[in-house]
This record gives sequence, structure tokens and C-alpha cells, in this order.
Amino acid sequence: MPENISNIEYEKLISKSINIKDNKSKSIVEGEIVAIENDMVIVDVGLKSEGRIPLNEFSRPGVKPEIETGQKLNVYIENVDSINGETKLSREKAVKQKAWNFLQDCYENNKVVSGTPYNRVKGGMSVDLDGVTAFLPGSQIDTRQIIKDTKELLNKPLDLMILKMDKYRGNIVVSRKAISDVELKEQRAEILSTIKEGSVVEGKIKNITDYGIFVDLGGVDGLVHVTDISWKKIGHPSDIHQLGQTINVKVLKFDEELSRLSLGIKQLTEDPWVKVNDLYKADDIIKSPVLSTNDQGVFLSINDDFEGFIPLNELTWLKKPPHPSKVVEIEQQVEVKIIEIDDEKRRIICSLKQLKDNPWNQLTKKYNINDIFETEIVNVVDFGVFVKVHEEIDGMIHISDLSWDENECPKKLSEYKKGDPVKVKILDINIEKERISLGIKQIDNDPISDYILSNPKKSKVTGIISEINEKGLMVKLAENINGFIKKSNLAKERSDQKTDRFAVDEKIDSMIISIDNKSRIVNLSVKEMEIDEEKKALNKYGSSDSGASLGDILGSVLDKKNNDNA
Repeated sequence: MPENISNIEYEKLISKSINIKDNKSKSIVEGEIVAIENDMVIVDVGLKSEGRIPLNEFSRPGVKPEIETGQKLNVYIENVDSINGETKLSREKAVKQKAWNFLQDCYENNKVVSGTPYNRVKGGMSVDLDGVTAFLPGSQIDTRQIIKDTKELLNKPLDLMILKMDKYRGNIVVSRKAISDVELKEQRAEILSTIKEGSVVEGKIKNITDYGIFVDLGGVDGLVHVTDISWKKIGHPSDIHQLGQTINVKVLKFDEELSRLSLGIKQLTEDPWVKVNDLYKADDIIKSPVLSTNDQGVFLSINDDFEGFIPLNELTWLKKPPHPSKVVEIEQQVEVKIIEIDDEKRRIICSLKQLKDNPWNQLTKKYNINDIFETEIVNVVDFGVFVKVHEEIDGMIHISDLSWDENECPKKLSEYKKGDPVKVKILDINIEKERISLGIKQIDNDPISDYILSNPKKSKVTGIISEINEKGLMVKLAENINGFIKKSNLAKERSDQKTDRFAVDEKIDSMIISIDNKSRIVNLSVKEMEIDEEKKALNKYGSSDSGASLGDILGSVLDKKNNDNA
């Protein structure tokens, strides 16, 4: 049976309980874990009711919670006897409150703090500072930017400086660079005090570009220009060096005012070119692998120390050689003849074709001008056809030499294809200029030449009018033989020089007066024929002393012709 208490004593007990609640609310107190149920941790902090804290508040980023029943720890009392009749606690706020107090002191007094990056985020990394999340910007990770992948920093403790702190917004910005800057400044001063031109130092490659390699010497950067990487030609610095690689370099030039260093790698070894003339001479025949090719020729790697080069015109005896990639393959071992040691370009000039006899010297032993032979088409271009003549000699047939009919030439060219067999005639051989001219139409006689042979100049010929225009008459004399009569040559008398006197398909007599070799047209004249006939009539039937007029003589001739015809 409980003892009866007075109203005064009851009020004192109530007041005491309220004071306890008021004193502990919003404060950090020590509690004891009494149970772990599913995802909740039950903690006794000495109040009327126990508090419940989510299990995830006991874990830090990247670390599993390590708690057990009976363990004592600090918790933050958010509310005592809340509306649900429970004491509301927070482990996270207790940790953060304690951490914030410590970090605030470090921030105000420029002290170094320890943090662990646990996640990569846009622009940097999230860092755990003893329970408080801070942001480490990418620009504040390292002064020298040597770190290639920030992934290697995850879950590893780092020494950091706090750059910015805002408790109200919960923002903390930290820097790793701020510490390394101080260290680098000290290292830089120490390194610069010992560096001299000619010194050999160790460094780490921090960047590779087309024009060279940037090397970190422990706080001081230097550049190895691409020309100072190797004594032999290289394609790109990354072909022989890698980012982050530790290498020895030689100081070539040191600008103390700008703290700029020019470094060299090849200068650590002897220049092999000084011995090139002892090893190689012109006319030597050597074997070497193909390094690369371009439009100008083939690059060789001679004994791994020297650059060899085969110019385009030394690949084959062909007048127009193919692209080098069609003659040799990369890494192919080729036998070449040395033709020059180029000290200025530090290059050994070689020849592939000079290991063979010049086929042009053998050409005249096999062929003569006007020889006709069968061969194969190797290329067809807009201006003609190339055919194989002898070994590495190609000859060209100009489009104008495909047919005697100029209008047929384009059609003939379109009919030819690479690889087709073809019969050609040698028109000219020039050994000095290494040139051979060929023709197809010349296999057959020139119809114009044959016609003129039978009908020389001043010959009277008969043709059929094929075309009439304002300039004159086009006349067909024979198959593929055309003539032209200018308007001024249609008659002796000017009044008769009219094209409307004639009709297409009408026969016409005229005289050959010249040949237009370019157009292959026979120039004709009715006028010259009439004059010639007058002269012949005058010589036969009269003279200048006879007293007879030309009209009388021609009249007599005409009368005689008429009588003969009658």
C-alpha cells in the first residue's frame, strides 16, 4: 500500500521531472545500447523512456556499423517524451555536433584535418571528416595534376585544409592542394638551388603532347621537346613514353628568372650520327625494315639508330611510280642501295630501283620505232591510255592517236578498260628523257595520206555535197575523207560565189589546194579549177600574140566540146 503524498510533494516531483526534461533536451548525453531490433537501435539515456535511433546513423560512408548491446556512446536528445511517448534521439547529430566543434577550431586556427574521400561527384569528391561530409573540388586535389584517376584516392585518409565552413548551410570545402602548395614551395626552392645546366635529374611525366613531354621534378616542371626525346625520328612522344613514368632527364637550359627548364632525354646517350660515316658509305647494299610510308617515299629504320629514306623516284623505274604503300609493306625487310648520307637532315638516302638494271637501257635491244606488238592496258585516263611495254616501263597512247577520225577518239577511249589486251605501234623512243610514244591508229595507214598520194595537190576531184552553210560547202570525197570549199572559192566570178546555187547530195568538181592536218580536212576550190582550165585552154588554143580574145578562145573550146558531144 503506497504512502499517501501531499499535494505539495506531488508538485515538487512533477517540477523535478520537468526540469530534468528541460535540462537534457537539445543536448549531447551518454547512453547505453540496450537492444538492436531490425533496423533500429534502442538506447537508454536515463530518462523515463528509452530512445530509438535508425541503424544507418551508426555507419560512416563506406564502413559497416560496428555496435553491440551494452555499448556506451554519445547521443543527441532531440525531444523528451514526444507525442508518441518516446524519447527522440540522434546518433548522427551527436557525432556532427562534436565534429563541427573540432572542425571549427581547425578552420579558425589553420590546422590540418584528416578526411577520407568516399565518393566521386561532379566537379570533385565527397569526403568524410569524422562523420561530417565535406566537398573536395577537383582543382584542389593536387597542385601538379599528376594524378591520372581520382579513383585511386577513394577510401584512403588524406591530410586536408578547410577553405570554407558554413554551419548554417552545412557546407564545408576542403583542399589537398593547399597543403601540397606549401610542401611544393619548399621543394621548389630546394630543387632550384641545386639545378644547373648539364645536371641529370629524376622526374615524373605529368603530361604528353604532340610537341613534347612535361616532366615534374618535384615541384618544378620542365619540357622535353619532341626533337630532344630520341636521336631518331619518332611518330609521337607517347609511342615510347607513358604518363606517370619516372625518367631521368638532362637540364639543357635553365631560365632562373622565369624558372623555366628545357630538358633532354636523348642527350643522356651518345649521338649515333657521329659514327654514321664509319658504318655506312654510298653504294653500300643493306637490309632494313620499313618504318612508314607517305606520298614522298618510304622511311626505314636502319640498325635502330638511323633514319633511312627512299624517295618516290627511287622506288621503281616507272615514270609515274605508284604510291609507296603499293610497293612495300610496314615492317617488311627490304634490300636497298645507299646513294647519299645527308648530314643536314641526318638521313641516309637509299634506292630500291638501283638494285635492278635500268630497263630503258634494254628497251632498244627489244624494240624499234614502227614495231607493232601486243600488250596490256595498265591505266585509262582522260587524255589517253597507259600500257605495259617492258618490265617497269609504261608507254602512253594519247587520245588523238586512238583513231584517224578525231570525232571517234572519245568513244574509242571509253571502250578501253584496265587489263584489256591491245595492239600498239611504237612512234618514238627517247632514252634520255625515258619516254616512249605509242599509237593505235598508226597500225593502219592514214586514209588522208593514202588519198593525197593518189590525189596530190592541184588534182581535180569529184565529190558529193554533204552540208551547206554560210561559210561554204562540205564535200564528201571518199570514206572518212572530207573536203571543204570556202564561199570565196565557189567561182571565179564574184557574182557566182553564192551557196544557194548548190544543193545537198549534188556532185561537184573542184581542185585540191591544201590539207588542214589538225582538222584533217582537204581544202578545195572551184575557183582555182576554173582558172587552171582557162590557162590550159589558152595554152592549147591561143597565145597572147594571136590577137584572139580569151572569150573567143573559150568560145571555140566550148563549141568544139559541144560538137564532140553532138
